[in-house]
Amino acid sequence: MDKKVRVRFAPSPTGPLHIGGVRTALYNYLFAKKNNGTFILRIEDTDQTRYVEGAEQYILDALAWAGMKSDEGIDSGGDYGPYRQSERKDLYKKYAEELVEKGHAYYAFDTPEELEDMRKRLRDSGVPSPQYNGTSREYMKNSLTLSADEIDKLLKEGVRHVIRIKVPRKEEVRVKDIIRGWVVFHSSQLDDKVIFKGDGMPTYHLANVVDDYLMKISHVIRGEEWLPSTPIHVLLYKYLGWEDVMPEFAHLPLILRPDGKGKLSKRDGDLLGIPVYPINWTDPETNETNIGYKETGFFPEAFVNILAFLGWNPGTEQEVFKMSELIEAFTIERIGKSGAKFDYDKAKWFNQQYLKTRDDADLAEDFKKILDEKGVEYEQSFVLEVCRLMKDRITFVSELWELGTYFFKAPTKYDEAVLNKKWKEELNPIFEEVISGFKALDKFDHDPIENLFKDILEKAELGLGAVLPVMRLMLSGMKFGPGVFEIAALLGKDETISRMETALQSFKMIKA
Repeated sequence: MDKKVRVRFAPSPTGPLHIGGVRTALYNYLFAKKNNGTFILRIEDTDQTRYVEGAEQYILDALAWAGMKSDEGIDSGGDYGPYRQSERKDLYKKYAEELVEKGHAYYAFDTPEELEDMRKRLRDSGVPSPQYNGTSREYMKNSLTLSADEIDKLLKEGVRHVIRIKVPRKEEVRVKDIIRGWVVFHSSQLDDKVIFKGDGMPTYHLANVVDDYLMKISHVIRGEEWLPSTPIHVLLYKYLGWEDVMPEFAHLPLILRPDGKGKLSKRDGDLLGIPVYPINWTDPETNETNIGYKETGFFPEAFVNILAFLGWNPGTEQEVFKMSELIEAFTIERIGKSGAKFDYDKAKWFNQQYLKTRDDADLAEDFKKILDEKGVEYEQSFVLEVCRLMKDRITFVSELWELGTYFFKAPTKYDEAVLNKKWKEELNPIFEEVISGFKALDKFDHDPIENLFKDILEKAELGLGAVLPVMRLMLSGMKFGPGVFEIAALLGKDETISRMETALQSFKMIKA
């Protein structure tokens, strides 16, 4: 790549960062690292009315958890700061005024009431989506319709006004998108966007373009929802004389609901019981906490892997990627145009793959935190063995407790479906013989346990399928789990025998 790659992730602090936003950050990050470029974190907070306390820190915390540290930005500093637009507001007005002087923008003095009257007139005349555009601006109170004296008087009196871009009436605006190819917009479909507000702050459109220019952004990689705004941005680059350094654009596909019907939203997440935020978010107004991927039990590496595949594919059969491997494999050209359906089962599968490869000792350290919270006493070696037996059967570390409580506490109830199907009175003497055999074993390990059990069944002419599920119930109370003989060996002779004897008494009472 000839030019120096400089990309930015530029969220607004108006609430928590949705996974769609984190994916945008990730693709920018991967592209920067792949091309030895710079990943910039900029906060676009020009709309102070929508600012939410704590949102900026949430963005920083979420990106840090996902392993995306900026090279430049609000958390890293740099030569092109400040990196909050609210701290740059003195920069923008001169560019807005320059556009007015060049005839590419104009002052608009319309009141909210006058704007609403305009929209009503247009709706009444059959216009479905009224706009302040090349036609309607001729009937409004702005510097295109007022005399120079009137304009001067209004400005001197400090009458509240905005500055709007003057979109040409009959012109095609062509944008070459790396993902979508050439996209063509007709100016008749565009409105004269406000680029500078009455409160002295720029709108997103002007601030975005000015900052991208001043920060030497080479590529703008952002969500599909910004595609309709792109022709306005292209016009601003042209009118400000920056066409030669305009960044390349890449608009990412939407992340869709699992059924493919619409964009994945917080409401969908609530209804489907799936997280849509990277980490916990507590709404400062309602004090309601929304659970994130981190708190659900996802590893950050798995979360990143999930996001990478929501719209991109490597062109190979490989699915599990470390961050370094994603950087090596990533190209914008392999991002699709159509929306990517979010599959929560696939997301959990990714987490499971990372959990399987996790070192048993590291897994044990995570599990011990849960045991400590539960007030459970344990030995290090025992916890390590539980992790070894369970890791291929779980998706989250929390399931070591949820599905393996019986390693630490004897079961007090038993799976009724298995019990009703498998327990028969004639098994009672078989298990009494097994208990006697276990008591006589000098070495209570997997192989001796299995051999004794099978010998007794063979003499009784019974298959493992008729008896082993009952043995599992006795030890764990559950239908599924690790190998029965491995469970028994880990529990030890005394605990295994105690559980079997207790279970036999319970089964007799249940069947009585």
